[in-house]
Amino acid sequence: MALILVNKEVPQTRGMLYPRESETREVRSLDGIWNFVRSDQANPTQGVRDEWYTKDLSQSRPTIPMPVPASYNDITTDNLRDHVGTVWYDRKFFVPRSWSKNQRIWLRFGSVHYEAFVWINGQKVVKHEIGHLPFEAEVTDILNYGAENRITVMCDNALIQTTVPQGKITEVPNDNGMTIIQSYTFDFFNYAGIHRSVHLYTTPRTFIEEVEVTTALSENNSVGEVFYSVSVNGSAANEAINVLNIQANLYDKEGAKVANTTSDGKLDGCLKLTGVKPWWPYLMHPEPGYLYELEIKLLAANEELLDVYRLKVGLRTLSWNKSQFLINGKPVYFRGFGRHEDSDIRGKGLDNALMVRDFNLLKWIGANAYRTSHYPYSEESMQFADQHGIMIIDECPSVDTENYSQELLGKHKSSLEQLIHRDRNHPSVVMWSIANEPRTASMNADSYFELVANFTRSLDKTRPITAAIAVPYTQDKSGRHLDIISFNRYNAWYSNTGRLDMVTQNVIDEATAWNKQYNKPVIMSEYGADTLEGLHMTPAYVWSEEFQEEVFARHFKAFDQLRKKGWFIGEFVWNFADFKTAQSYTRVGGNKKGVFTRSRQPKAAAHLLRKRYFALGRDLDQCQFPEDLFTYIADLIS
Repeated sequence: MALILVNKEVPQTRGMLYPRESETREVRSLDGIWNFVRSDQANPTQGVRDEWYTKDLSQSRPTIPMPVPASYNDITTDNLRDHVGTVWYDRKFFVPRSWSKNQRIWLRFGSVHYEAFVWINGQKVVKHEIGHLPFEAEVTDILNYGAENRITVMCDNALIQTTVPQGKITEVPNDNGMTIIQSYTFDFFNYAGIHRSVHLYTTPRTFIEEVEVTTALSENNSVGEVFYSVSVNGSAANEAINVLNIQANLYDKEGAKVANTTSDGKLDGCLKLTGVKPWWPYLMHPEPGYLYELEIKLLAANEELLDVYRLKVGLRTLSWNKSQFLINGKPVYFRGFGRHEDSDIRGKGLDNALMVRDFNLLKWIGANAYRTSHYPYSEESMQFADQHGIMIIDECPSVDTENYSQELLGKHKSSLEQLIHRDRNHPSVVMWSIANEPRTASMNADSYFELVANFTRSLDKTRPITAAIAVPYTQDKSGRHLDIISFNRYNAWYSNTGRLDMVTQNVIDEATAWNKQYNKPVIMSEYGADTLEGLHMTPAYVWSEEFQEEVFARHFKAFDQLRKKGWFIGEFVWNFADFKTAQSYTRVGGNKKGVFTRSRQPKAAAHLLRKRYFALGRDLDQCQFPEDLFTYIADLIS
């Protein structure tokens, strides 16, 4: 039976600028060791009924220490890893008396997975659903100034058929009676907890609430324009918006002012500069990831400074057609990875050391892009991508989408709205991915993804839309709604296991069929093979390092033939690094398809892939080879 879907409005995100200090703003971190309690799985709402949030958690249950940010699953030595349902956090903090003077205070979470309820001093301040995305609330009138305060968070990791992503909760018998089981079809572990930083920050009473930036370049990329639009919040904004002015200044990397303008009585404008340095991807230019600093000053009619906010801006253009994707007018060939935010102990928790290591490895191996499979990554990693010229296919948390419904559609659209609102100013974000491996053979997938894709375009027309599709092209009903076709396929692994002679032509045939079906550019967004580091077998055998190398090489041959056709625009290995999954007899400690181990050390295939990616960089973009790319063997000149 066909599902009738209605294109309903979803709530629009306001504010949520990344917390930055300035002349008018202060930022304080609440990261550290919090107190932690798990609820009984059979009684997940007990803490709400008994009002645990009105006093210290330790007065309701024995607490344990828990780091924030981090997933809670792998911290302890008991069965917390597989807990289903709610857990609780709390901690105390002081707010200085000086913060009570003529300013507003905001509490901001970078991410809590999956659903969060937050109280300050026993008062509920915010509820948020969908992990991997930020949320905030004003707490000005709730805090005790010059005194101690308590923050309490309840986190629920349960996934059902109307959450994004989807899952199922079942009650099954065990040795002690009955137990709750969380199941899901996606192939990564459902880590939970306060995953990203928690901040308190101040703003003036009337402040810059939102900044939206778009850029343009002249035909020869010598003249650049930065278009900005500002939203203001506060009494002055409500009462006399026409007497507020925006002073915008643009600074280069050396701190020199290169453009400025004042928009009298308006909250938008344009900065124009000559001799611009465009934002280029890594290896496409000797100076990739060039960023300017945009300084926005909010001024009252008497030129009193009300607020200041600064953000990095990269000037670049994007365009695409039926065969190409171009940045600054130059065709792009994507070479990169699907990835996961995943590591030992901290799970999906923000880890700056790990992030820096990952970007060093991305540049070492010659990648110019990755997809944020299968959810939005940390804001800090997005900023790092901007700085290093790594292109991002930015993916919402909808994975293995099925059992389409009106409620699911609303949350799916909301996840995209929040994602685009958060990431729209990042030059590294070059494409939106609206789903990973959705069940698009379903009769209802056509109307569902038409609504999702059109909604995404209504929020941002400057970037193309894709989705990573796994169903056969003959069954897919979503591709016609996309701008770029991405497909996942595991030749010689999930299909024709071990048959290296059934890779190259299958890849060529399928990519060609996708292009013929939709007449759009095509990316292979996933391919690979599980590999146990240190396992060597000749001739190549599944799970060995030799087999992973051979699988890659057979794909490389297909890709090079496809590149000659003009519409094949990218190759993404699955995966950057090994990662944890749910327990399964097909998984030994998790998914081992990484070219790096979970501890970020290279397997043999990493060295092969490095030679491939730098060879492509030299062929397509005339980049230089690293000195250590090839190992000396012999001087064969007689």
